[in-house]
Amino acid sequence: MSASDDDVLLQSLQERSPAPPPDYTARYGPGPEQIVDLRLPQDGAPASTLVVLVHGGFWRAAYDRAHTAPLADALARAGFAVAVPEYRRVGSPGGGWPGTFDDISILTESLHMITAARGIRAKRTVLVGHSAGGHLALWAAARHRLPPGSTWRTEWRPDAVVSLAGCASLALSDVWNLGRGATASLLGGNVDAVPERYALADPGALLPLGVPVTLLHGSEDEEVPAAMSREYAALAERAGDPVRLVELPGMEHFGLIDPGSSAWPYLLDALGDAG
Repeated sequence: MSASDDDVLLQSLQERSPAPPPDYTARYGPGPEQIVDLRLPQDGAPASTLVVLVHGGFWRAAYDRAHTAPLADALARAGFAVAVPEYRRVGSPGGGWPGTFDDISILTESLHMITAARGIRAKRTVLVGHSAGGHLALWAAARHRLPPGSTWRTEWRPDAVVSLAGCASLALSDVWNLGRGATASLLGGNVDAVPERYALADPGALLPLGVPVTLLHGSEDEEVPAAMSREYAALAERAGDPVRLVELPGMEHFGLIDPGSSAWPYLLDALGDAG
């Protein structure tokens, strides 16, 4: 599937499920892309779970958080508090290695302060990521596994991670040439050229995470094959992680972020109770 085909699918999703603007937009850094949209439960009730929804687009600047607005709005209507971050991407100033990882790291460390300032005091935080965002969500949960000298290392962990057709293994993403060289563009080289970067950036190399992970993947995904989640699940199980893989028959790549698709109840199940 070409980039133009992706654009058509994403535009169709936004037209079918138009979303109102977020309740708030906050900054987590000085850069124009270091912002996060916040949505509160529509009924005004306090949310016990904060969903951090990380968008995909093969880490490229051509794709921003706008295409996740329908899903974010649906999650807020279901009773969740939702944070949708933007981050520097390949093709934007400072994007790629290491800026993209700096942003995700700073964001997660700032979450409590940002959400508390808007009256969000959730008991649980679940990272949800689609495609390249699935990679970033898993990586954010794995930062406690980084070497002690890494500026990205933290003891913070989410309560769970949900990967939606995620690029869960950067090594496989590179070998399979997903997104026409997207992983090499992100890290400044392929796995043979810069193995030390892959060792720090690949969730598959940082197991065990120590948090529950749910992998939702469509059987008809041509962008990120379902074999990606199968491989990650096998690695995680061997490492002793609690991991669950759900393959959705007939589902393609973007159906996983469509609140009107058959993937929606599986996502709600993975997130647990909103109230």
